[in-house]
Amino acid sequence: MRFQVPQFIEVEDKIFGPLTVTQFIYLAGGVGFLVALLLVLPIWLAVILGGPIAVFGAALAFYKVNDRPFVVALQAGVEFFLRDKLYVWDKTKKEQEKIKPEEVTKESDALKYVPATTSSKIKDLSWSLDIKESLYSDEKQK
Repeated sequence: MRFQVPQFIEVEDKIFGPLTVTQFIYLAGGVGFLVALLLVLPIWLAVILGGPIAVFGAALAFYKVNDRPFVVALQAGVEFFLRDKLYVWDKTKKEQEKIKPEEVTKESDALKYVPATTSSKIKDLSWSLDIKESLYSDEKQK
């Protein structure tokens, strides 16, 4: 039994002429807001306030940032400014900056711990992988 697998799922369907549904909604919202401004305000003030709104509506509909819709970049920016930031203060760095080179002694050098790097864990891991591989190859041969 054959099933049809959907293709090109990342491409939105063009519903309103050359526009997708989301593009049409953004443009219709911008035009609707401009019409409301024209009806409420004097024409010179509506044109001044409506210009940035028209540019914003067009950007929402057509502008892409790194091949992603402008709405995604706008959402990320708003979340960045509204979310709490976590600043971590590392006390050891401040203390190391205060120590002068004359104050460094043999005792302070002895207190520094540098872990030994061995490749035994890597060898053990590769050995276990080799064993599992050989077990599977033995089963396939049987």
